[in-house]
This record gives sequence, structure tokens and C-alpha cells, in this order.
Amino acid sequence: QVFKQLFYMINAVALNNLLLRKDVCSWSTGMQLRFNISQLEEWLRAKNLQDSGAAQTLEPLIQAAQLLQLKKKTSEDAEAICSLCTSLTTQQIVKILNLYTPVNEFEERVTVAFIRDIQVHLQERNDPPQLLLNFKHVFPVLFPFNPSSITMDSIDLPTSLNLEFLNKV
Repeated sequence: QVFKQLFYMINAVALNNLLLRKDVCSWSTGMQLRFNISQLEEWLRAKNLQDSGAAQTLEPLIQAAQLLQLKKKTSEDAEAICSLCTSLTTQQIVKILNLYTPVNEFEERVTVAFIRDIQVHLQERNDPPQLLLNFKHVFPVLFPFNPSSITMDSIDLPTSLNLEFLNKV
């Protein structure tokens, strides 16, 4: 539960930075993010924490990294992006595409027509109007209930505890 919360915070802070900083929305950043996330996932597997839910909290960041790496030209590319980015809201996808900055002369900026195509594909989604993630979100702590094999009527309370107000029924 601690690692799930920690990984959620990593996801939220990293994704919020990606959504607010134009200088990090590039193909190379997508590659670096994906590598770093795979290192975190590998660490979870090494510590036998893959079932903790921590890796699932990184899903929006994974999808954002993949979005930065995908081709962004044709209608087929738009469909692929829409089917891949299920953990990101429409607003987040459009924002990343608007901020996308080519790092070399072989890449092109994302066209306005392509972004409109994405918006048309995603218009049936019922996303919350949320751009940034709340990094202060706290997951509930769950304590497993393990019933005792000792029955209450078999317990003798020591007198040194000064619990005379308790009566055995």
C-alpha cells in the first residue's frame, strides 16, 4: 500500500510536469520516461511487489510516454492513439500533442488538423474536465481482518490492568 501511494505520486508529479512544460514534450523524453518506468517495474518484480497495484498507478505516465513516441500524421495514427491512451483524458492527450516539440529536423510538429482528428475520435468519451492529476490524492489504507481462534469468554484480564469496570457476562 505504501508503494502504491508512492508510485501514484511519482506518476502524478511526472505527468503534471509533462503537461506543463513544453521543453519536455518530445520523442526523446518519451523514450527516457519509458526506460525509467521499466526500471521501476523491474524493481517491483525483484521485490515481489508486482501485485501491490503500484505498477497500475503508472499507467497514465506509460501512455503519455507512448504518445510522445507514436507517429502523429494520419487518421490511422489518430485511431491508434485513441485506442492506446485510455488512462489519459481527452484534455491531457490534446495538451501533450499541442506541446509536442520536435528535437531534430527529421520530426515535424503535430498539425492542427491531426489534433482536431483526435478530438473528433474522442468526443464520445465522457472524461472529467481535468488536466492535472491531484498528487495529494491518498489511497485508503486497508488492514486485513484475521479473526482470532480465542473466544472472548476464555480471556482472563489481569488485575494489574485496573479494568474493574469491565464485567464478564
